[in-house]
Amino acid sequence: MRPHRPTPELPQHLAELYDRFPFDRSLADDPISVIRPLATDLRRAEIAGVFGATLAIGNTTSIRGAIGRLAALAGGDLASLVETRRAPSAAAWRTFKHRWIRGDQLAYLARVLADVYERTPSLEDVFVVGWEADGFRGGLDALARTLRGDGAVARLGRPPAGYRALFPTPRDASRSPCKRLTLFVRWMVRDRFPDLGVWRRVPTGALYVPLDQHVYWIAYHLGLTQRRSRSWPAVEEVSEALRRIDPLDPTRFDFVLCHTGISGDCPKERDLAVCGPCSVRPDCLLWRGRTAVA
Repeated sequence: MRPHRPTPELPQHLAELYDRFPFDRSLADDPISVIRPLATDLRRAEIAGVFGATLAIGNTTSIRGAIGRLAALAGGDLASLVETRRAPSAAAWRTFKHRWIRGDQLAYLARVLADVYERTPSLEDVFVVGWEADGFRGGLDALARTLRGDGAVARLGRPPAGYRALFPTPRDASRSPCKRLTLFVRWMVRDRFPDLGVWRRVPTGALYVPLDQHVYWIAYHLGLTQRRSRSWPAVEEVSEALRRIDPLDPTRFDFVLCHTGISGDCPKERDLAVCGPCSVRPDCLLWRGRTAVA
């Protein structure tokens, strides 16, 4: 079977999809809708972003609920989680759970962040060191290792079981797509709606796509990757394909593609009633070479 490649018209069709997209509808269903009100300055944006991205497992309703419960535990200000005199008690942390993420793990993350902020003003500094050495992959690796607490065990104690697995890096043998940390960096860097744009030293054009299940499925069927599973190499393929379309803003279409899947606008099967109006239907593997007949 010949590999499915993007059509020459795909850039125009993606732009049409973007221009028609109901952002207001999907923003209310996205975790960033909970993060934005908490991000009142750079540090609060980073803290809310790290906790929010770490909790970005499962459907958007459960993720937003988990961020809301964590904010309630912090008295409405997630920055208080990293302040010793305002942090929740161990008993309070034990009441928190989201999927397989436990309160003791998040309490350790709070201690890691407090330790980081004693040594550097921003997580952007951490990312930039790695990025300048080895591009986006290096930046993500530096960020992941810092959040794992690598090199800080003597100060912080051993992390709880399962904690380090919350922060995979592209350099791990698993070749994880690192969706949650990549999402965090997109929130911090990209200064266009709906992102926060609080980091100033990393250009938007350097970003990679947070490859969740929805974005991966659509990207594969548009020919943006030939990889048959989500992995870091798939992230690189999709990101480079979108970078060729928009070199200055390669993650421009990420929110739209993600919520096209979440909302059911993409049914992930041939359904003319749903697919008929879709701008990228002529590019989709399910429809290429087929006429729009029910």
